[in-house]
Amino acid sequence: MTAETTIGPVTTSYKVTGMTCGHCEGAVTEEISALDGVSSVKAEADTGLVTIVSAAPLDDTAVRAAVEEAGYELVSRAS
Repeated sequence: MTAETTIGPVTTSYKVTGMTCGHCEGAVTEEISALDGVSSVKAEADTGLVTIVSAAPLDDTAVRAAVEEAGYELVSRAS
């Protein structure tokens, strides 16, 4: 057993720039949803907030790559 064992879903939020509409939200959602372990994604163009629920903590680099693949920029984790 490892020292860092996560049980249950993990919710992480990120700040993404460049989203302006529902199409943008859909593009970001589609790319992030393809990551292993992701069970839901909610992207909000109005706030730039992307909330991800996953089975385990995600690698920020993988999330950033997915957001960039969709054509947007991941700025930071949201607090």
